Amino acid sequence: MIGIYYALTKPGIVIGNLITTVAGFLLACKGGFNPWLFIATALGLAFVMGSACVCNNFIDRHADEKMARTKNRPLPSGRISGTHALIFATLLGSTGAWILFAYTSILAGCIALFGFFFYVAMYSFWKYRSVYGTLVGSISGAVPPVVGYTAVSQQLDLGALILFAILVLWQMPHFYSIAVYRHDDYKAASIPVLPVKKGMRVTKVHMFLYIIAYLIAISLLTFFGYAGYAYLTVGLLTGILWLHLCLKGFKTQDDILWARQMFRFSLIVVTAVSLSLMCSARF
Repeated sequence: MIGIYYALTKPGIVIGNLITTVAGFLLACKGGFNPWLFIATALGLAFVMGSACVCNNFIDRHADEKMARTKNRPLPSGRISGTHALIFATLLGSTGAWILFAYTSILAGCIALFGFFFYVAMYSFWKYRSVYGTLVGSISGAVPPVVGYTAVSQQLDLGALILFAILVLWQMPHFYSIAVYRHDDYKAASIPVLPVKKGMRVTKVHMFLYIIAYLIAISLLTFFGYAGYAYLTVGLLTGILWLHLCLKGFKTQDDILWARQMFRFSLIVVTAVSLSLMCSARF
């Protein structure tokens, strides 16, 4: 039973977002690291994100029944009831919010709840109505590093806004990659992702443009003095390789294979950039 509740929180998503949270936290340290603040930030946000994922699972339960990759999730498979899932989400969310407000800062707590709202109330419903659901979802996905940053800085400054922009721009081609190689699943569930509604070529053009914008955004942290040149080198190198792979998509005969490669490399990109930010933090 514990495994079922754990699966509801989408641990892969939570862990991935915690990596960017740590990057934002360490970037803001600039001379001092508070381990207790770090633990409170990571734990509180993990609970809030887990709660949001459980709510998303509840909202998506009927659509999940129609998709091969999701039909065996706890809710559509009937291994847990919707009522129990919502009680679990409430406990997680309230505990996480309490930790953030009590032990980090009001600003960090409010930003975390803003991300929760966008993921649950906006993205979970918007994605069934418009191709722009992906963009709405990217807003909530860009919140974790900002929470980490503001937990330390206690202010929403240019550095926080640049981190937010980087994650929004990274997520768009990342999500579109998933939409391409899961095209049939999304079509079966009547979810209007860009490849389903506008076709593969339009999707590839959007991915290309977002990666260009991403490359510009990652440069801004160094330009404004928030991160060093080692970070910039890693960011530009991985970003340019990602762009090169994206361009190959216009000539490929196998969109599914290419999209899977784009998805996997996008994970390398965000992990490399996050680690370089951690290493460039000045303690």
